[in-house]
Amino acid sequence: MKTTIVCGLLGSGKTTFIRSFIKHRIEKAVVLVNDFGSAGIDGEIFSAGGIESVELPSGCVCCSLKYDLITTVQRIVKQFAPERLLIEPSGVASPSGVLEALESAGAGSASVIGIVDAAEFVELYESGIYGSFFQDQIENSDVILVNKTDLAGEAAIAAAERLIASINPRAVLLRTVQADINVPLPEAPLHRDIRPRACDYHFETESFRIAGRPALADFTAFFAELAGDRFGSVARAKALVSTLDGPYRFDSTYGKVDRVRFEKDIENSRLVVIGEGLAIAAILQKTASCSFP
Repeated sequence: MKTTIVCGLLGSGKTTFIRSFIKHRIEKAVVLVNDFGSAGIDGEIFSAGGIESVELPSGCVCCSLKYDLITTVQRIVKQFAPERLLIEPSGVASPSGVLEALESAGAGSASVIGIVDAAEFVELYESGIYGSFFQDQIENSDVILVNKTDLAGEAAIAAAERLIASINPRAVLLRTVQADINVPLPEAPLHRDIRPRACDYHFETESFRIAGRPALADFTAFFAELAGDRFGSVARAKALVSTLDGPYRFDSTYGKVDRVRFEKDIENSRLVVIGEGLAIAAILQKTASCSFP
């Protein structure tokens, strides 16, 4: 079984990459997805696209869920016998911790794909807001996708590439849009020098069930307020919502909101919010009462 870890900051494009990658391959693949919060969302996004996935929610696979990761990988091998296992850790999980856990599971070596947002990488790295996360990701990646180049200027893209190359000159850099690549993934190295760093998880993560079926316009307005920090400093928000206008997926990263119609009906509408100083009671009041206007 070939194992690939797909790492990247919140909203960098991990899920988009995995969906695109599997769509163009014929090998049997299973995705192990680790979402923060009790109401996982990415697993349903994968299943809607016909992708076999196993969710490991409610924690971080590089620290609190290491043992669960080991046992889940072993179960996937026994139950599905995939030719390729893709692991999508949560957006602030250290790749080194996942690599160490896989070694403990006897899963063999893994290749690591790192994904960065071309427009924001340098600023976020230099701000130090994510501690050693970027260092861990870049140092341990074999291939790094400098993603969302359609949304970034040439100066920002080039600066990101220079910074990445200074940290890990052996990594293969690929400029991408929608995290789409048309080259084969490299095989996992026979021997890897894992460079562990502390897991820098400082965010609160809360999951909310959404009662009733809100009007699309009302929930869209609420989600924009959420992304605009009206309910605390929100780094990431994701939702699957059955609205009066049909099923929709909502996504935001640092204030940038995306809304698309979902591929299938949504039985349990839910919202996951990641950030600091979250107004949990206010969000709960909105979601529990379905009072979004």
